Amino acid sequence: MVPSPKVQDGGWGWAIVLASFMAQLLAYGSPQSVGVLYPEWLHAFQEGKGMTAWVGSLVAGVGLIASPVCSACVDNFGARPVTIFSGVMVAGGLMLSAFAPNVQFLIFSYGIVVGLGCGLVYAATLTITCQYFDKRRGLALGIVTTGTSVGAFIYATAQNELIDLYGLDGCLLIISAAALNLMACAGFMRPLNMPRYYLKQKAALERNTEEQLFEKPPLDDLKINTDSATTTPEKSLTVKDLLITIDAKDLARQTDKKKNGFVAGLAIKKVIKKKHQSYIKYVHSMYEILQDQAMVAFCIAVFLFSLGTFPPVLFIEDVAQSEGLIEEVSVIPLVSIGAIATCVGKLVLGILVDIRWINSIYLYAFTMFAGGVALLLIPITESYLGLQILSAILGFFSGNWSLTSYITTKIVGLDRLTQAHGILMFFGGFGIMLGPPVVGWFFDWTQSYDLAFYFSGSCVVVGAFILFLLTLPCWNRKHSDNDRPDVHYISNCDKVASVA
Repeated sequence: MVPSPKVQDGGWGWAIVLASFMAQLLAYGSPQSVGVLYPEWLHAFQEGKGMTAWVGSLVAGVGLIASPVCSACVDNFGARPVTIFSGVMVAGGLMLSAFAPNVQFLIFSYGIVVGLGCGLVYAATLTITCQYFDKRRGLALGIVTTGTSVGAFIYATAQNELIDLYGLDGCLLIISAAALNLMACAGFMRPLNMPRYYLKQKAALERNTEEQLFEKPPLDDLKINTDSATTTPEKSLTVKDLLITIDAKDLARQTDKKKNGFVAGLAIKKVIKKKHQSYIKYVHSMYEILQDQAMVAFCIAVFLFSLGTFPPVLFIEDVAQSEGLIEEVSVIPLVSIGAIATCVGKLVLGILVDIRWINSIYLYAFTMFAGGVALLLIPITESYLGLQILSAILGFFSGNWSLTSYITTKIVGLDRLTQAHGILMFFGGFGIMLGPPVVGWFFDWTQSYDLAFYFSGSCVVVGAFILFLLTLPCWNRKHSDNDRPDVHYISNCDKVASVA
């Protein structure tokens, strides 16, 4: 396929949006509604709540922590192959989880395998959407990212019904079969720009072709090509030759031709030195980013917010059952209510941040404070209706994840967006990984969720005050020259795609 540099902003791009939306729905549906599965795992394996909580924390945190690796995979191989591979990982991980003999195996199969598959899907869908849209990229990305919340809403109810009908193992097998439809979604992801891997192979192929033109071809080759004299050397090469030609073999072949080990050693040393300098420059750039007081405050805030607000997704159903507010999971679980509220929150907060007189950093701090207050109210709630209301409030303000890239661009500028956002996602993923086990350990220690949610709510409220205080104008922080980062953010596809 011939790559087209023109961004379409419509046409087949809307098919890409639909496929990406469905891909995120299929991949994140079960992990985002893992709170429905958590009580079943507790009953099946009879492990502590802290140990079992690692399953849900890893499936959400591993994808974020590995986001730089996932983005590199999409950048090199393209969205379609990565989505196909992620479909195998997600479906395979869910299928293995159905046969898990203990929680430790479940941590690997569901937490790590499914988590990495979800991270690959997230990177691939955002990247391919950015390539197809320019002027309407914000709208397209908003539609695509709501797939996770819609998936959580649907899967929370679906998994509850499937468990009643077929048991826990049957539920996991059915949703693993549904996850295989990720491969069908990948079929719609027609590449607009050729991935870097294929460009490297094409360059190596062209070098080999030029060398063959100046070399005397073997007699056997002349006999083979006599009937096709009009065929060019480039056309005579097969796709297999294109895929198996790698830079390492090309370097070895060139070294054999020179028959000069000293020259080859100098060349390798030069390459290593160049790579070393690039790594040093990258690390120095990360160090400079972390010198910004506002960026450090934002990283701390995201870590504390993730540490405190993710546990309710996993524990809220068990809270209702352990407190005697409901005997079993309701027809519309609390996880579903929180998921649909998160979907609304993403859209509403995304609209609010576009208003010029609203400071995006203070808006984020306010959402943290409100979410922290909702967490502090969970232990004193004495009715199931109260838990439903608090789940909706907490879910709505958890939609502030849609503001992270906007705020990061405002703090560090567009040029350092990729590195800064990677650092931010690392802190967020680390908080998500630690949150549920910490809450589970509090319960194992006190046999009550009260102290655990007081701790979570306090962390979120403290994070809100840290972000607010350290970004006050009195600190004379250097503001970016880019007052409206969203306009430039939309006009630069490579920067947005790398953030995925």
